[in-house]
Amino acid sequence: MHTVREAVLKDESIASQLDLTFAGTGRRRTIKIKLEIDTNPPPGSGEATTFLDFPSDYEVRHQNLPSNFALKIHALLCRGYLKGRDWYDFSWYVSNGVSPKLTHLQAALIQAGPWAGQEDLKIDMAWLADTLRSNIAAIDWKAAADDVKRFLRPAEAKSLELWSDRLFLAKVEKMVGE
Repeated sequence: MHTVREAVLKDESIASQLDLTFAGTGRRRTIKIKLEIDTNPPPGSGEATTFLDFPSDYEVRHQNLPSNFALKIHALLCRGYLKGRDWYDFSWYVSNGVSPKLTHLQAALIQAGPWAGQEDLKIDMAWLADTLRSNIAAIDWKAAADDVKRFLRPAEAKSLELWSDRLFLAKVEKMVGE
């Protein structure tokens, strides 16, 4: 059962209520915001609270980074096609010292993907590292980098030249060691 619902907000809808103007462009640009809501999320997600102060003080309750990272890894392991942006995000989480919430990842893997229904699946960091290593060996890193490049400034895009098995295997080792 597919439990993720999608919606796209455009300028004419609720997005127009947000002041999303671009300074100095001289013309209006269409802004599209895609929302995905999982109506049956896997159990075990952690949450956090953040206080923000723009445009005024308010509080936001949201999923915590370890749970987000767990679901990003689920996407890496289970998505039926290559999405370089997933690997870019993986790199960000590792670089920022975030460790995935393994119980949440395990629940997500049992719920959907190649391990769906395997209630006896038990994952730990060693299982995760081995599984990621196998996936990394099968990736076309040029195609992955090309997917990400259009979202980056030229100075940031230069780092995509490093995308390779070696780079991401090193990131897995860093994740396991942290």
